[in-house]
Amino acid sequence: MERPWVRPQEVKDYSDSDKVKARSDEKLAFDIARAEKYVIFNTHNKFDSEEYKEKLPSDVKMAVILLSEAYALKSIGMKDGTKSAETFDDYSYTIDLSVDELANLGLGPLLDDYVISPESGKVTMKLRSL
Repeated sequence: MERPWVRPQEVKDYSDSDKVKARSDEKLAFDIARAEKYVIFNTHNKFDSEEYKEKLPSDVKMAVILLSEAYALKSIGMKDGTKSAETFDDYSYTIDLSVDELANLGLGPLLDDYVISPESGKVTMKLRSL
């Protein structure tokens, strides 16, 4: 399958965030590239075999869209600032409002069927004494 697998407009169409919808196509293209690399790295699958030549599986495409939106939101949050602080008398605290979006996306069930076990390149020998 030729990359990019997802177009910026598909991410904008999926997202409910006005800030993601207002994000430029060039920046969304970077988010999509990061998402694709994440999928390739974690599945050990480049989706370039004959099986995927015509069409990318919908689960993989969905995972890339979800990741792209999460990367966009994280980038926007870093720019806007995601910390909140409050002080009362001699007590103060700061809350980091950024949430690790990737951990909460539930990508495992979407990508499990496409994971290729990496070859370790090791040979294990068992010897016995004579």
